[in-house]
Amino acid sequence: MSPPAKFLVAAAMRNEGAFLLEWVCWYRMLGFDVLVVTNDCTDHSPQLLGTLQDAGWISHAEHVPKEWQQPKRSAHAKIRNHPAVAETDWLLIVDVDEFLVLHEHDNIADYVAHFDPPPLGFGFHWKIFGTDGHDDWHDTLLHRTFHAAAHQNDPANVCFKSMFRRPLDFAKFGAHSPRDYSGPWGVGNHVWVDGRGKRLARFTPDKAPQKATAPDRVRHELAQMNHYILRFRESFELKRGTPSASSGIDRYNQAFWDRFERSEEDDRSALRFADAFDAVHAQAMALPDVQRLHHLCCADYAARLAEARGEAPQDDLRYLLHRELAGAAQ
Repeated sequence: MSPPAKFLVAAAMRNEGAFLLEWVCWYRMLGFDVLVVTNDCTDHSPQLLGTLQDAGWISHAEHVPKEWQQPKRSAHAKIRNHPAVAETDWLLIVDVDEFLVLHEHDNIADYVAHFDPPPLGFGFHWKIFGTDGHDDWHDTLLHRTFHAAAHQNDPANVCFKSMFRRPLDFAKFGAHSPRDYSGPWGVGNHVWVDGRGKRLARFTPDKAPQKATAPDRVRHELAQMNHYILRFRESFELKRGTPSASSGIDRYNQAFWDRFERSEEDDRSALRFADAFDAVHAQAMALPDVQRLHHLCCADYAARLAEARGEAPQDDLRYLLHRELAGAAQ
């Protein structure tokens, strides 16, 4: 009897400590091993990641982008060369604001077993969530806080994130899909499908693989990638005018806001995992030093928000609260 398949989720992050723990717990709940690569962090996220790694919950590595290199390209190269990728059967690359939601299965292994035989890759379409009227950041669980979303076939949802087998058969990884496949592309089940299993006929793993579909091809029936792309209005304003880690250009502008501030549909499908998530989250918070470091990361984030407004962190009650909670957790 062959051993069970291994699943790995990987993400590149910088200064995302306030949002990190929920994301880690979510993917462990679904049955993924977790890899996080970081660069140039100024918050306490490297310490939090190191603590989680020492506890056996994740793998963490740092990368140093070249002066001419976009951080995401450096991160994807670091991910591809990490030992965890060589040891896994399936790889999913997402961002810290993206949460895979399965509608008929409780974990990723059962989802994949639904397909016989499984394809080479799945493309999980986005489900974009707007701010839902939440202006000011506070320490909360994103999947419990944001419920206003775009309709399935809204153009905001056209992008997908890929989960694929035998990741080292691809020469390069990308934000949405891998590139340069060395195997027999298009033969048998060596194809890409959407979340319900229908082939993405235009997808080819060449130098520019597909990362989106037409709006009428967006499908969420079996799985969707919840994308809390704006989070709070205050979170978006912190990003406004800053370069994208993928492209290096300023995409956080009014057009970006208008495209993704969606609220046409109430979607609470992530809440079906509430009990399972709470159990994993409680285990994480009980690990030595995790609670203290989480609150320090929240204090760091509150400080950034205050400084962006031209105020001192000490004038932000959230900063003071999380510093106090961090001290109480020692």
